Amino acid sequence: MIIRFTASQSVDIPVVEQQVPIKHYLRQPKRLVNALVDPTRLEQLDKDCFRLKMRPLHFMMLTIQPTVDMRLWSSPKGTIYLKSEGCQIRGVEYINQRFTLNLIGILEPLQIKGVTHLKGKADLEVKVELPPPLWLTPLPVLETTGNGLLKSVLMTIKQRLTHQLLVDYYKWACDETKVLAESEQRSILAPGSQSV
Repeated sequence: MIIRFTASQSVDIPVVEQQVPIKHYLRQPKRLVNALVDPTRLEQLDKDCFRLKMRPLHFMMLTIQPTVDMRLWSSPKGTIYLKSEGCQIRGVEYINQRFTLNLIGILEPLQIKGVTHLKGKADLEVKVELPPPLWLTPLPVLETTGNGLLKSVLMTIKQRLTHQLLVDYYKWACDETKVLAESEQRSILAPGSQSV
């Protein structure tokens, strides 16, 4: 019995722009991923591909721990695109061989009435062939439970995004501003520059 679960989540975050605009921050996928998920559960596979070991999820009588490979890339304007590239289920081999996960997301900085907003949307879909013990469970119960589980996963990401991402952006922008100020200071004091 194959069943499909889906969830969507959108986000709209007003941003107080710093001296270094947020679009420059968004061009660094690694910083963004670290802001979105617990870095201890993250492994970088290549420049813009990351393996995320999710927290164990409890579905009916099963406990599963998905490991998802995600690719993140950004446009010159700072728009972030996210797409899952693979998934493994640790702990339940039966489900691992009969499970697909698709995650697609976008986050873009937009100007609305002179204020920068990060607007985004994520769509998560899981298809799974359930093990025989769950075949007797009524379909509406399975769907409600599964869809609720996916919604809670996206909600956790949204909460981290609305809080953690802005905290990290402000810290990064402050550090970048200091670096720029120091390099300007050095170029002024460099030998050969005019001293008064």
